[in-house]
Amino acid sequence: MSVKIHTIALLLLSLYLCWQLSAARHAPRRRPCCVLVTSRNMSADVVGQTYREQPAGSPCVKAIIFHTNDGPLCADPKAQWVKDLAANMTKV
Repeated sequence: MSVKIHTIALLLLSLYLCWQLSAARHAPRRRPCCVLVTSRNMSADVVGQTYREQPAGSPCVKAIIFHTNDGPLCADPKAQWVKDLAANMTKV
C-alpha cells in the first residue's frame, strides 16, 4: 500500500474514534438498577422524604428505592412497611 492510502485510512480511523468518544459523552447515563429487593423492615435506615419506583425490566426487578446514609435501598413494593412508608413520602 502506498503512503497516501495509509494516511487516508489513519485519518478515517481517527475521525471514527473521535465520533465514538463524542457520542459516548452525550449519551444519557443510566442509573444502576436493583436486581434484588429486601422485604425486611428497613424503615429505620431510610433518610429523606422521597422515593423512586423502578419498573421490572431485565436485569432490573420491580422495586421501591429509598435513600439511606449507606446508599440506595431496594425494597419489595409488596411489603407492607414499604407501602406504609411510601404513602407518607413524595414520589420522584
